[in-house]
Amino acid sequence: MDLSTPEADDRGAIVRRGAPLDFQTLFRAECSYVFHSLRRLGVQERDLEDVAHEVFLAIHKRLDDYDPARPLKPWIFAFAYRFASDYRRLARHRREQIRDQTDDELEPIDVAPGVEERIDAERSRRLVLDALDALDLDKRAVFVMHEIDGAPIPAVAEALSIPLNTAYSRLRLAREQFAVQVKRLRLRSESDARARRNREMP
Repeated sequence: MDLSTPEADDRGAIVRRGAPLDFQTLFRAECSYVFHSLRRLGVQERDLEDVAHEVFLAIHKRLDDYDPARPLKPWIFAFAYRFASDYRRLARHRREQIRDQTDDELEPIDVAPGVEERIDAERSRRLVLDALDALDLDKRAVFVMHEIDGAPIPAVAEALSIPLNTAYSRLRLAREQFAVQVKRLRLRSESDARARRNREMP
């Protein structure tokens, strides 16, 4: 199983709701989704391939448990959530900080048309990931599924095996904490930019 190029793996066959699941079809259609979900749940870039491999192994073993009458993505997300939880627990046990070593600086980008848009998109992506880091995993999972993936809250509650009211409560708290964190990060970014400009002044 090659997980080295997730971005290209969602361009193949589409898994249709209600159709029997074929693992290779599912893998091609949902590989990118699994990678993105794991990243949004706090799995770092350097560990994504390994954790995604474990997710797909578990999915393969439980494929017969999937109910084709239900949406596929929430079912897949539940696997990603469990393995992200294990990953974060292990990282805490080893006293490792869950943060990309490269997140503090943007990678160099060649000057070319569209560079500013690419830089802005990368900054936005990292702002979202940094703000998500302020949420505990339970709130983060609900927020990602609903706000980013667009899953309805009843589907979120079912996928995560939590009461519907709990899902709504976690979403409300996650939205509040996310908004506060985004504001804090933007203020810090503006402050850092001013400090850099002051240092560059003669």
